Formats: sequence, C-alpha cells, structure tokens
Amino acid sequence: MNWGFAAGLFIAVFAATFVATKVVLASLHRQSLLDLPNERSSHTVPTPRGGGLAMLLVIVPTVLLLSMYDFISFEQAAFVGGLTILLGVVSWIDDVRGLGPLIRLGAHFLSVSTALYLGLVDGPVFGGLLPPVLDAVASAFVWVWFINLFNFMDGIDGIAGVETLSIGIGVALLAGVVGVTRIDSGFAYFGITIAAAAAGFLIWNWHPAKVFMGDVGSVPLGFMLGWMLLSLAAEGYLAAALIMPSYFLFDASVTLLRRLLQGQKAWEAHREHFYQQAVQSGKSHAEVSRAVLVVNIALIGLAVLTTTGYIWGPLVVALCIVVALVMYMRKPKHVSMSDGDTE
Repeated sequence: MNWGFAAGLFIAVFAATFVATKVVLASLHRQSLLDLPNERSSHTVPTPRGGGLAMLLVIVPTVLLLSMYDFISFEQAAFVGGLTILLGVVSWIDDVRGLGPLIRLGAHFLSVSTALYLGLVDGPVFGGLLPPVLDAVASAFVWVWFINLFNFMDGIDGIAGVETLSIGIGVALLAGVVGVTRIDSGFAYFGITIAAAAAGFLIWNWHPAKVFMGDVGSVPLGFMLGWMLLSLAAEGYLAAALIMPSYFLFDASVTLLRRLLQGQKAWEAHREHFYQQAVQSGKSHAEVSRAVLVVNIALIGLAVLTTTGYIWGPLVVALCIVVALVMYMRKPKHVSMSDGDTE
C-alpha cells in the first residue's frame, strides 16, 4: 500500500465529508427534517436527521474515482456503489416519510441477493462447512442482519461513526499491511475511504450532535461494512471478520433475543440496548462512544493477530473484552427505564 497516497486519500475524504455534512445540515434545517425527542429517544433537543447523506455523496464518487485509476476494479466499484445508492434512496424515503418494515427488508434482501449473485463476495463465507447454496443463503441472512443491527445500534451520538471508523481502519490494516491474499491494497483504500468519511461526519455527530446519521447513512454503511467483512471471511479470515464488529454483534443480537423471548416486536424502537442503558444510568454519549472506540482498537489488534495463525485465543479474549464493556454499560437494577438521559 502506498502510504503517501493513503494519507492523502484520508485527508481529502475527511475534508470533503466535513464540508458536505455542513451543506447537508443547512439543507435539513431549511426542510425542517428534524428528529423530535420522544420517550424512546436519547436526545432532548430536536435535531436534523439524514446527515449520513453527506457520507454517501463522498464515498460513492470516491470509490468510482479510485476505480478509474485502477486502484480497485470498475465492476466492483460500480456494483457496490450502485447498490449503496439504491439502499440510500430507499432509506432517505424512510427518513422523510416512513416505510413499513417489509418494504425496508425487501430492499435489504434485494441488494444483498444481487450483490451475492454478482459475485461481490468471492468465495464461501463459512469456510466450506456448508454446501455452496446454503453458504450463499446463510451469507444473505447474515448480511441483512448486519445491515439492520448497524441501524439498531445508531442510537446515541457518535457510536455508529466510531464503529464505521474502526471497521474501515481495521480492514485497511488487514488488506494493506498484513496483505491478506486476494484482498490487496485496493481493498485497503476502500476501507480508508469509509473510515475517513466517518471521521469527517463525527465532527458534526459527536455529543452534543448537530446532526444525526439517519437511515440514509446507517443502512448503506451497514451494507458496505457487511460487504467488507464477508469478503474477509470468504478469504479465510472469518475470525477477524467476527472480532472487529463483535461489540455491535453482541449488543444487538443479545438485545433482540431478549426482546423476542419477552414477546416484544423486534422492529419497534426501544431503549434496551446496553449502550442505551449506559446513557440511562448517567454516562454521557461521548463517554460511551469513547469506550466503544477503546474496545474497538483492542479488537482490531486481535483481528490482526488471527492472521498469524492464532484463532481461538483472540476469539476468547475478544469475547471477554466485549462482555467487560457490556458489564460497564449495563444499567444498575435500581435505575428505572425512565431515568437518565432521554433521546
């Protein structure tokens, strides 16, 4: 990987996203597209929603530009960019007017199925443990679940931006420094682009946030991050692909399972994620997002370690770190659901 070009790419995308977010924010104010506080929110002031549009306006053209100079294949850039735009349009409509869960899920499955059909994930994701057809079906469901859990986890200032930044940097390190097989420096530049866009957006989204990402940001980002992680798994680095997003995977999956066991509707908004419990118990949005960032740095290191042949040790340590973070976030039993910060 060309470190000079990588640094220049990061700075350029960071600056472009910072400026684009400022422009989008002004437009959101003019259109009064505000997220109004309610009993299930974690903010107290009406805040513009849809700032993630700025990231898409920078990421997609940058990826296409990289393909023009042969840093990544044009077919790959065009397919990923086109499906990202599709999800962005559907999610923007959802942010503005609201869509039913079946329509949203239909768009997610359509995009994921198309991506797998086009071969954007090159190889079996589950290491040959499943027949090809079952591997593809399982990959589709995992990918759609990741898109939705990423959306679910975008509930306090900075947390989704921190996760995007972390996974982007982690993928760039694995592809550009460790040099994992067919995933080369071109894939690293894709990770750098997403990480830089997240960093530029975080300036505006850090607590107290001036703008929220909205579904137009979280859903397409979940799609792109899911693609990168599944591509790592298809290259034989399933452990690394599991470790890097493991806090988001753990929090969202455990919370969903708990709600299903309680007979609650999975698609309804709520404030039961561990990171939301942390805010309710008195921790600030910034404090929680910083804790996620610190843990993610450790998880990236463990993911890199798995490429040296150590698998189970890093997986166990990652699980312990995530559980420790969850225990730090978990709300004391004496604190009621209505206490603490409200969004």
